[in-house]
Amino acid sequence: MRSLSFYFFCFLLSLNAIAQKATVKGIITSNGEALDQITIRVVGTKSSTKSNSAGNYQLSGIPHGNCDLVFSGIGYQSKKVRITLTADTVLVNADLVSSVSDLNDVVITGVNRATQLRKSPVPIAVISKKTMDQNVNTNLIEAIVKGIPGITAVTTGPNVSKPFIRGLGYNRVLTLYDGLRQEGQQWGDEHGIEVDEYGITRAEVVKGPASLTYGSDALAGVINMIPNTPNFENGKLKGDFTANYQSNNGMMGSSIGLAYIKNDWKYSFRATGKTAHHYRNKIDGWVYGTAFREYNLSASARLDKSWGYSKTAVTYYDNVMEIPDGSRDSLSRKFTRQVLDDGDDIKNRPIVPESDLRTYAINPLHQHIQHIRFYNTSQLKFGTSDLNVLIGGQQSVRREYNHPTRPNQAGLYVVLNTFNYDFKYNLPDFAGIESTVGLNGMYQVNRSKDATDFPIPDFDLFDIGAFYFAKKSMGKVAISGGIRIDRSNINWDNFYVGTNAQTGFDKQVGAGDLTGKLQFPSFSKNYYGLSGSLGLTYNISERFLIKANIARGYRAPNITEIGSNGLDPGAHIVYLGNRTFKPEFNLQRDIGIIAYLKDADITIELFNNQIQNYIYQSRLTDVNGDPVVIVPGNLTYQYQQSKARLYGAEISINLHPTALKWISFNNSLAYTVGLNQNRELLDQHGNDAKYLPFIPPLQIRTEIKATAQKPVGIFDKPYIKIDAAFFADQNRFYVLDNTESFTAGYTLINGGIGSTLTTKKGKTICDIFLQADNIFNIAYQSNLNRLKYFEYYNSSPNGRSGIYNMGRNVSFKVIVPI
Repeated sequence: MRSLSFYFFCFLLSLNAIAQKATVKGIITSNGEALDQITIRVVGTKSSTKSNSAGNYQLSGIPHGNCDLVFSGIGYQSKKVRITLTADTVLVNADLVSSVSDLNDVVITGVNRATQLRKSPVPIAVISKKTMDQNVNTNLIEAIVKGIPGITAVTTGPNVSKPFIRGLGYNRVLTLYDGLRQEGQQWGDEHGIEVDEYGITRAEVVKGPASLTYGSDALAGVINMIPNTPNFENGKLKGDFTANYQSNNGMMGSSIGLAYIKNDWKYSFRATGKTAHHYRNKIDGWVYGTAFREYNLSASARLDKSWGYSKTAVTYYDNVMEIPDGSRDSLSRKFTRQVLDDGDDIKNRPIVPESDLRTYAINPLHQHIQHIRFYNTSQLKFGTSDLNVLIGGQQSVRREYNHPTRPNQAGLYVVLNTFNYDFKYNLPDFAGIESTVGLNGMYQVNRSKDATDFPIPDFDLFDIGAFYFAKKSMGKVAISGGIRIDRSNINWDNFYVGTNAQTGFDKQVGAGDLTGKLQFPSFSKNYYGLSGSLGLTYNISERFLIKANIARGYRAPNITEIGSNGLDPGAHIVYLGNRTFKPEFNLQRDIGIIAYLKDADITIELFNNQIQNYIYQSRLTDVNGDPVVIVPGNLTYQYQQSKARLYGAEISINLHPTALKWISFNNSLAYTVGLNQNRELLDQHGNDAKYLPFIPPLQIRTEIKATAQKPVGIFDKPYIKIDAAFFADQNRFYVLDNTESFTAGYTLINGGIGSTLTTKKGKTICDIFLQADNIFNIAYQSNLNRLKYFEYYNSSPNGRSGIYNMGRNVSFKVIVPI
């Protein structure tokens, strides 16, 4: 009986020992400097957390006994520590060793599986949320442009930016949201990328053909916008609240994000709102027609298991923005507005009252963009292989209201529905070769609704492609490459446009309508593309490497290039397509030299891009050289096709002296030349047709930044910076038919200060950023600003033509953790 009692007592003690839990906490440093955003993980469990701005971390609920802690973070070598837990609280500090951060950064875009940058021969750049927060941005693309050399954007006001990579844009640049290709009629000029800028935690940019893994539309490269994935302690609700005000156009933005982890599940939610009135500059004053209002909602749920993971997400984007047309009074240069449909005379429109230029109310001439996406991305593990599946559906609704006498009548009303599919199977490694086979594409349907203008027909598109990609590391050398084949089919039926007897406007009608005319004859065509790539990276040392890559890309003509035949009211352009166009193919060669030295990081990237069947816009003129006017007050552009060549370089030299850790001096240069190789045009028009349209000029950016290495009162790591952006004259432009004009160079000086505010115990209160763009209020026009060409007079009293870019803009942003 006594022995039974003894064993029972021992059993209770063992249960108590098993039930005991401990708390592990400490501080993470590197050379005595506290490190934030370092992940601390308990091996074999789901317990993990991140260090705060003071380097402190805490993990609770860890069973007593032996366990391994792993400390890891971008820019630092991982460290594993074995500990024995016997007390309720255990202190474990860790000092991490700095690594070559950018080269060891892991990317997922443009590769077959997560890959270190040092092993990818394809030029890939990464920009973090921290970098984006430290600049004045009115949209996400603008933030990427400021942070990555070689990336520019065509703009139509402050809220519309279309990304260009090394001089190539529109649907040659594939934009992804969390890996899902963005389908929002990206071939248009007058609306931006439908993404919540506050919800993106990281952007990865592939510079060069990425058609191998993505297919058509990745001819110039890929921009992958990655939302936040929760990674913190289990059972806690966390988040952030962002508030932003910008002085120039009174932009007010706010966003709240929440995240929750419960065992194997991760949940996230974000809601954002932005509104702005018209922007201003010292030449035009308040620019009428540039106000906007934007709302975003997003939510996701992710399940992580031993068999893999599955994530389901939904996003909603709603943007109402005005449509500028640039009409003015000829003498005062004050902006005027259209008030009539019939009898409208651009030269006799009424002047916009001063009171209407600073209001947040949206004027009747505006566009309304709505975009919803619903998708699931999953990974299924099979031993040493895995299957990755992405299925998504999107709907883009675009309405443009351009009838002042009937403000509720849309001029353009199109609905684009897209179904995306992407299957990738990572095969088991064989002889050190990591290989992937994949199949992806989309099915797309575009339909016009109750509208009066029809620039493109209703169409159906089916796209499918298969690829094989492999990579192998052999000591200092990493080799990767593959091949892909694509097929795209686009078709539409006869599309008739007639007259609405009640309004007098055009409307879509059936074939038997007496008022109808055949605006888009039926069309059906298959396009085929073969693409591939081969590249290598030679790691001469841990801090010095050379990259080389050659890639062939493919792009099928988009709907506007082959099918357009009408006015796009938001662009104020009549587009004329060409059904005979062939697919574009390019052959791009890249060479990169990267050195991460003790006191400096140096990157040199050179590229040469030959394009067959390059498609571009050219203003249409008659035999006398006068502009063709099909719709009064609107320009007429016709698409052309020819051979082309683009070449150039990006150079970055970032100084960070170890003896002066508090200072950094970052510099970058981007240079692109675009040559039109249409021999017939060159022979006939000479230098007027020598260059491609809308190629960015030489750009140089330089920034000097000082960051305190120790807290100053409640300010943790306060910084102050000043930067300059230099844009050279663009005198290499497409002169023919007055498609482009000379653009004078300019220099913009910007500056900013910021810090994390903490309590005495090191707990973060908030992050604050105060920044100013164009401090000296320089009047300038970017050569990629479409508003530059919104001009109705051959001359003006002040000698200025078109609309100028935004003047001085001061931004205040605060991010409060929840």
